Amino acid sequence: MTPEHMELNGDADTNREEVPLARRRGHRREPLNMNHYANKKSAAESMLDVALLMANASQLKAVLEQGSEFNLYIPLIILISISLILQVIVGVLLIFIVKWNLNDLSKQFQLNVLENITTGMIFVIVVVNVFITAFGVQQTH
Repeated sequence: MTPEHMELNGDADTNREEVPLARRRGHRREPLNMNHYANKKSAAESMLDVALLMANASQLKAVLEQGSEFNLYIPLIILISISLILQVIVGVLLIFIVKWNLNDLSKQFQLNVLENITTGMIFVIVVVNVFITAFGVQQTH
């Protein structure tokens, strides 16, 4: 066996039979179902969206409890509201993305546009939440 064909994982046994990667690591030989993968990815994004939604609802409650005497009351209410609205929109978009079949060629362009819009909105949500955190929401007990 030439050095170009040796594995980089330290296995220098040159007398063994070549075993396909799929059989070696216990993977199935069937191809990756992109629709199944996309659905799992969207479900994971939805779970993260729910966690952030709950955190923003808690932050909104804390700001409302502090009242209007808090010097950043209005900016925080606006930022948290923007974040909550965008998260609901992203959640609805993720539902549409999961429902459509990625393997349907007629839907792939629309799915790509929806995924790009969703990614952009998630970026905006992250930036808005950075400002929410920077302005500070202190809960009073």
